[in-house]
Amino acid sequence: MEGNSLVERIRRWPVRVKDYVQELQMEMRRVTWPTRKQVQATTAIVVVTVFAFAAYFAVIDTVFTRAISRLFRVFTN
Repeated sequence: MEGNSLVERIRRWPVRVKDYVQELQMEMRRVTWPTRKQVQATTAIVVVTVFAFAAYFAVIDTVFTRAISRLFRVFTN
């Protein structure tokens, strides 16, 4: 239990933070960052896809709105 005392944890804190930062730096060196061209291409794909889905849902919303409105008109008259 001696190793888990509050005082021991406080003493080890700077070492643990230093180890964490070193490991983080090593990991960041392994990261492969996309090129500007790759980022532009994927951004364009995302924008086009968002607009395509927006158009699709706008059409579906319009169809359902008209269908439900007609049903209400049929049953209320």
